[in-house]
Amino acid sequence: MLSSIPLDDQLALLMRGASFGDAQLHQVMARELRERLEESARTGTPLRVYLGVDPTSSDLHLGHTVPLRKLRQFQDLGHHVIFLIGSFTALVGDPSDKDAARPQQTREQVRAHARTYVEQVYRLLDREKTEIEYNDRWLAPLTFEDLIRLSSHFTVQQFLTRDNFHGRMERGEPIWLHEFYYALMQAYDAVALRTDVQVGGTEQLFNLMAGRKLMEVHGQRPQVCLTLPILVGTDGVLRMSKSTGNYIGISEPPEVQYGKVMSIPDEAMRNYCDLVTRWTPAQVEQFFADQSAGRLHPRDAKMQLAREIVDIFYGREAAEAAEEHFRAVFQQQELPPDMPVFHLEAPANVVDLMMRLGLVNSKSQARRLVEQRGVRLDGSEVDSVARIIEPGREQVLQVGRRRFVRIVAP
Repeated sequence: MLSSIPLDDQLALLMRGASFGDAQLHQVMARELRERLEESARTGTPLRVYLGVDPTSSDLHLGHTVPLRKLRQFQDLGHHVIFLIGSFTALVGDPSDKDAARPQQTREQVRAHARTYVEQVYRLLDREKTEIEYNDRWLAPLTFEDLIRLSSHFTVQQFLTRDNFHGRMERGEPIWLHEFYYALMQAYDAVALRTDVQVGGTEQLFNLMAGRKLMEVHGQRPQVCLTLPILVGTDGVLRMSKSTGNYIGISEPPEVQYGKVMSIPDEAMRNYCDLVTRWTPAQVEQFFADQSAGRLHPRDAKMQLAREIVDIFYGREAAEAAEEHFRAVFQQQELPPDMPVFHLEAPANVVDLMMRLGLVNSKSQARRLVEQRGVRLDGSEVDSVARIIEPGREQVLQVGRRRFVRIVAP
């Protein structure tokens, strides 16, 4: 059932946070969305709204929740929401925010990641009201003739003006032909789904607008595009991404989520407050005003943010428990009582052991952490990548601020 909330209030809610980098385009999209909402209310027909996500890893992270929360707003207003898994586009890889071509995945990798995405998305969307789609259903059957026809509606110049491609051209770095196909495929998703609204990140604007173009070509009414700001990762600089390791997974344990939020730089806090909390704009402004006036200590402010984020996914009790865990481990320098236990049978190099225990994604990451004094054994810094850990006694290996393993004799 469609919401009875006044249309002006609905429009303000749905346009909140939308960012296009162009005031005129913002006005166009707001006007078109208003027209769609008016028609929807008049006819009683819900809008078809979708978000497409490529399953490039096994986990959704906080960055994904920014557009997902927008989908939930549409859903709560009574509209039909489609979560599209890029089961075919993931074979190419989205170049929109990359300075180099993405590694291509196999069909088996894509299918494995897609299975985990479906369950995780229900942490934010209503399971009973969400349609799940896969774009290999209509993209895989396309013929070479179809691809030629789709390509004929765009010029090479249009693609090369994009910042990422333009920068690579200037640096003399390769731009692979298959990377151009990505925007065409994403644009065709809109045609296949016959959507009213598509939600995505600001780096997706070109692809979303390409969808408007192809919908017109196919005699459809062009979709409204809503692009939202990018959430930075825990480094406070790069876009949150599993591949760069600066992510906070929505399925990670509460204490891990809490600890990762506590590690973000102070200058990234507004980005998080604006994009991934349930706070109103007025609450966010008060939050920072209290810090500026000295009424809220920066550490306490970050703990408040961490508690809010964990609460979203696990509830208040889990958020409070995660905070107590953080206080015990990091503020009181106590060790977590439930850390994993590993039985070490023979001497092991610290880099090899970190890989074996799954504490790092690669040996290069392990070596970098050691060199940056980010690895401790029984509280003392490991100062060499050649360090050998001997068996025979109980020891605690700490990697970064949040990962602990208790090493014991066999």
